[in-house]
Formats: sequence, structure tokens, C-alpha cells
Amino acid sequence: MGRIFSGIQPTGDLHIGNYLGAIRNWVKLQDAHENLLFCMVDLHALTTLPNPQNMTVWTREVAAAYIASGINPEKSMIFPQSAVAAHSELAWILSCLTPLGWLNRMTQFKEKAGKHKEQANLGLYSYPVLMAADILIYKTTHVPVGEDQKQHLELARDLAGAFNRQYGKDYFELPEPFILKTAARVMSLRDGTAKMSKSDPSDYSRIHFMDDPDTIVLKIRKAKTDSDPIAGAPEAMENRPEALNLLGIYAALSDTTMEESCRTFEGAHFSTFKKTLADQIIAAMDPIRQEMLALLKDPASLDRILKKGGEEANELASQNLKEIKEIVGFLRV
Repeated sequence: MGRIFSGIQPTGDLHIGNYLGAIRNWVKLQDAHENLLFCMVDLHALTTLPNPQNMTVWTREVAAAYIASGINPEKSMIFPQSAVAAHSELAWILSCLTPLGWLNRMTQFKEKAGKHKEQANLGLYSYPVLMAADILIYKTTHVPVGEDQKQHLELARDLAGAFNRQYGKDYFELPEPFILKTAARVMSLRDGTAKMSKSDPSDYSRIHFMDDPDTIVLKIRKAKTDSDPIAGAPEAMENRPEALNLLGIYAALSDTTMEESCRTFEGAHFSTFKKTLADQIIAAMDPIRQEMLALLKDPASLDRILKKGGEEANELASQNLKEIKEIVGFLRV
């Protein structure tokens, strides 16, 4: 496999959905592959206009979460997106190749802008072009993506092809999606039909990386369920999204299938199951929390890791951008 790139926005406290849906799987990729880049995509986060002090804190927290979860900075590049100016430069070049019709089809903009499209900022609208630049500036070959990002990866592939056709060179490979069989789609603890999200106004909708054991126990105890016992198969609970969500979290953390988890707890009530689930979450997440706290106590050391990752990423991106500028015809002075 060639090169893998992925990242998370530093827009709030990371939660167990980020861990099971992305970070844990990146660690597995790191164990099997080389040439991995994991970014804190702070330029994307700017579309939400976060408080500057919060942005700094959250960027360090995301970096600490990566490292505490097992991303090794000696094996993978870890860096803030804004540390590599080539992302933004390539985004402009690609934006000049992007028909408005392509962006108008992006469903995530419609979802995030909602009824206030006229007030939405240009950054949110052109977000997929910057995401394409993030991927292509490193000549990335594979991108771990969730369902909500597949359309953006398709745009990156389309733009790679458009660049190659416009300039008559097969410069960019078309990046492939890396679908991880073990990736879990974790839903809100308050609404099993909505994805767990940092932006949900209810803190009880998610388990944060930094939640202590008592908080985890409380949030799981308050998680929405129903009064029926656990069925012996997932299909028997298709109209019970909250029940399926909690069982899915258990299955992901225990590396079992939903079918196996249903058989294990068949007939049990959620008052009993929740205690087991809380223990499972604490066993997985509390060591990560403790390591994050240790890393965040020494921000200078953490910043040195990110500086090193940024320098390595810059070296790679700068060389590629130099070649791209020559292809486009920019005057070298």
C-alpha cells in the first residue's frame, strides 16, 4: 500500500465515536503499513469560527488523543493542518478546476448549513475542495473514510482526474477509500438515530475521551434504552435503535460481532447490561485518558512532536507543490 492520510477537526472534546470509528482503526493501520499521516485539520475547524484559545487547547487534545491511543509519532506523521501551507495553495489551484455544480451536490454542506445557506461561509461551502487538497498534496493512495465522507473522497478523485486531464499529465493517482471492517458507527446515547457528535448540546449524548470512570458510569446509566430484554439477534431489534447502539459499542470494544453480543446477553435487561458496558468502556478508555493527562501536562514536549511531524509533512508537501506549480506554469523566481 502507498500512503494513507486522515484527520479529525479540533472543534471540541473527542468522544468514543471518534475512537471506535477512526482512531482505533488508524492504530491498526499503523501496525500493518508505513507512510501514514494523521492530521488535526484545524483549517477545516475554522469554518465554525471557534474561540482562538479553544482552538489551541483542542488541537493539543486531539494530538494527545492520537498518541495516547497508540499512534506512534516515530512511525506516523502527526501535525496540525495549518503547519503545512501547501494544503491551502493546492486548494486554490483545485478550486479553479471545480465546477460549482460539483459543490452544489455536496450533501454535507446542505446538512450543516440547514435553512441558513445564505449566512453560511465560503469555507464551509468549499470545504470538500480543501479536503481534496489535504489528500492530494501528499499523493495519498488510500483514505480511511466513514459513510459521511465518501462523497468528499469522490470529489477528490474527480479533481485528481480533472487536474490530470487539464494539464495532460498523470500526476495524481486516484485515491482509494480504505473501508475498515472493524470501524463502528456510534450513535448518540440520547437518540439512536443520530450520529454521536461533538456539537450535540447534550453532554449526556456522548462519552468523552476525558470522562472519568464515575462520569462514564453515570452517562451509560442515563443512556436512552427501552424496557424490553435484549433479543438473541440484531434483526429482532431493528426498531430499537438505542438498544442496537449500546450493543454495537460493546461489540466494537470487545472485538465481537453484534450477533455474538446479542447471543451473550439474550434475555438480559439493560439495567444489568449497562453495568457491563460501563466497565468495558472504562477498561478501554481510562488508560487513554490517563496518558492524555500526562501528555497535556507537558505541552512543550507535545508541541515538539507536532513541530517534527509538521516539518516532515512540509518536506513531502513542498516537493509535490513545487512539481504542481511547474505543471500549472507558475513562473519560478
